[in-house]
Amino acid sequence: MPTAGRGAASFIAVLASAACMAQVPGEPKSSKTAALKVGAKLLQSNAPLQPFDVYMVGFHPMKDRPDLQMEAHHYCHQMNQDFAQCTLFDGNGNKARLNGIEYIISAKLFDTLPAAEKAFWHPHNAEILSGQLIAPGIPAPAEKASMRQKMNSYGKTWHVWNTGHEGMPADPLPLGSAMLASSFNRDGEALPAMLAKRDRRMGLNTAQARRQRTDLQALARPQSGVDTLNGKFARQTKDIPGVVAQPAAPSR
Repeated sequence: MPTAGRGAASFIAVLASAACMAQVPGEPKSSKTAALKVGAKLLQSNAPLQPFDVYMVGFHPMKDRPDLQMEAHHYCHQMNQDFAQCTLFDGNGNKARLNGIEYIISAKLFDTLPAAEKAFWHPHNAEILSGQLIAPGIPAPAEKASMRQKMNSYGKTWHVWNTGHEGMPADPLPLGSAMLASSFNRDGEALPAMLAKRDRRMGLNTAQARRQRTDLQALARPQSGVDTLNGKFARQTKDIPGVVAQPAAPSR
């Protein structure tokens, strides 16, 4: 995990070395388009984008296709203590492609949802306690405090563009229906090579993050959705300490 001791320039270089992006179909920008861009930057406001100042990187499996897994770069606006909204990209460079959105809510807000709606949301405790979800580039105490605030939260995530992940061929443009994402809730569900590749490229350490968050297990409550993908992976999986499934509601 990057620490405060690492120079800003070297960390920026790490970010810039994120996954290479395939060329998006289309003609190069014309001089007229470039001029309009400059004018818009000078004269127009981007106020809705300015509060998206929280950056986290993690991983998502698709709920109906758990074999389709991807690295997800979250740029989030924490609107209040219980609600955040995030744009999702397939990288963190200036050529990254917008491929999804995620809403993050607290357990308090999740408990207000109708039962049918809860099926669209995935739990976050495993992402945090496993060390998979990381906020790069900030001092370790601040990073841990950020994860502490996300304990017991839930996300509703839609991916709208398959830009190519872990051997899956990429679509040149956003095609088809949006795909609902889920979360990994057991060791072994996420492709080990995917985690290792992220850590190596970005200078992160999932195992170290996991060790540093052991004390957060005491904050973990049973969560809905922990068993959603249980048994849907060909490889062996095992429980993550602190990650507990919420008992199913009794049928009427």
